[in-house]
Amino acid sequence: MSQPITLRRNSPAKQQLREIEVLIISAEGLKNVKHVTKMRTYAVVYVDQNVHVAKTDVDNHGGVNPTWNQVVKVKFPEGLPENDVMAALNVDIYAHGHVREKPVGSARVLLCDVLKGGDATEPVDNPIQCIALQVWRPSGRPHGVMNLWVPPTGRFLIRRESLSFSVKEQEDGEETAVRGGGDGSEV
Repeated sequence: MSQPITLRRNSPAKQQLREIEVLIISAEGLKNVKHVTKMRTYAVVYVDQNVHVAKTDVDNHGGVNPTWNQVVKVKFPEGLPENDVMAALNVDIYAHGHVREKPVGSARVLLCDVLKGGDATEPVDNPIQCIALQVWRPSGRPHGVMNLWVPPTGRFLIRRESLSFSVKEQEDGEETAVRGGGDGSEV
């Protein structure tokens, strides 16, 4: 009697991943896919869905004009050529539901358009790029705009708390305006 042959696949070498930070600000004029209840949306951000997917918190109050103001870290293979037309930052927007998640729309921007390099030691040479992207419905029609910020190096060199906009305090559930030196004191 012969012994059964077991095939063993070689495990692929662990890929080196590159991580970039993206500030998902808001979306405007989205299609309302929840006709009975108010739409509660979140965004899913990725370069390669098979490698890593980042997700924002659900915005419970914005409806068709959600605001997230959340930095997500997106990972993708380091060897991915940035000038490749398939190498893109994808943002999918979903309406949260009790039974299922409904797709609202998606936006896409090429990595070569947002990662322009720059000197990581010089914040002045790395202006944060605010980008407004067209949101496309699953049917292929345009419907809404997505606003996001991507630093050219892929990392925010100036921490988000030092920027002049409101920051949501996760622990307290209250919103405080950060001004001045970033220590929470008013000027």
